[in-house]
Amino acid sequence: MKTISFVVLDDDPQRMQKTAAVAGGFPFMTFLGSAASAEEALDLVLEVRPDLVFLEIEPEEPENGLSLALISEWYRYLVQVPQVIVTTKNDTLSLQAFKYGVFDYFTHPVTTSELRKTLLRLEKTLGYTLRQPPAVPVTPVATTVVQSQGVAPTVPNTELSTPIALEEATTEVDEVEENETVEATEVDSEEVAAEADTSEEESVTVAVNPATTIEVNTPQPLVICVKSYGDYRYIDADEICYLQADNNSTDIHLNTGEMITAFKTLKHFEGVLQSPFIRIHNSYIVNITYIGRIHTGNSVCHLKNSTVKLPFSKSYKDNIDLIINQIASGNYLEI
Repeated sequence: MKTISFVVLDDDPQRMQKTAAVAGGFPFMTFLGSAASAEEALDLVLEVRPDLVFLEIEPEEPENGLSLALISEWYRYLVQVPQVIVTTKNDTLSLQAFKYGVFDYFTHPVTTSELRKTLLRLEKTLGYTLRQPPAVPVTPVATTVVQSQGVAPTVPNTELSTPIALEEATTEVDEVEENETVEATEVDSEEVAAEADTSEEESVTVAVNPATTIEVNTPQPLVICVKSYGDYRYIDADEICYLQADNNSTDIHLNTGEMITAFKTLKHFEGVLQSPFIRIHNSYIVNITYIGRIHTGNSVCHLKNSTVKLPFSKSYKDNIDLIINQIASGNYLEI
């Protein structure tokens, strides 16, 4: 069972204690500390590097500086930025919060039932088990025992859930030699000898492990179907450089230089496409992986290996900041 470390950033002591108590009630959650100001919060996260942060973005005292801007600071210093759950008094800032890539948004108070749902989604996102697995009945399993000097065989209590049938040895083993094979379990005697104590009147137990089959589900890449009058055009999403609005239709520009028109609005694509696609202008959605340069002075994004420049507007400046932070969070060197 994987454990999740967390911190609580809140300038209200009672709220902080309540949040920490609810989260700490899950056996896999480990509380690492709390902070009441932006400066303390930045130092705490950089020091303990938690997996999860509960961040209050409307502090009781505004001068404490707790806000979404802290997320941008973490991207500057950390290779692995923690998952963020925003906690606040109302949902007026929820849209802005999700633009910063927060995992969830809670209004006070944080409750066990709502947090359980969020942690289950986090479990799926991280790809490993957070919950304690249910107890499995223990079935005693016979294992092969090599005797020395006539000591009676012993059967250990193991945790294997599937009984394994072994042939009974009908002859006593007086002496274990390095190259002898024990036919009852098909275990090489060299492995037995390496673990056996050579002293008299002592038995050696050979552990038997069941075969384990691991099934890995590989996520399938997104395929977009542009359908028009019985014509089905399939496009791999990772081939799309950017999308451009054209009245009530959208022009899809591919990395091959080809352009395909879809009779859906750009707003429709904004609602159905997720990262790495992000809107930067009333007329443009860009695939972040194709951005080669961002010039904030001229308000343009340059595409890699291309002369194409996409403008971005002030109303989408937060999205540009998010792109810069996301690029900086990877294998990144700033000179």
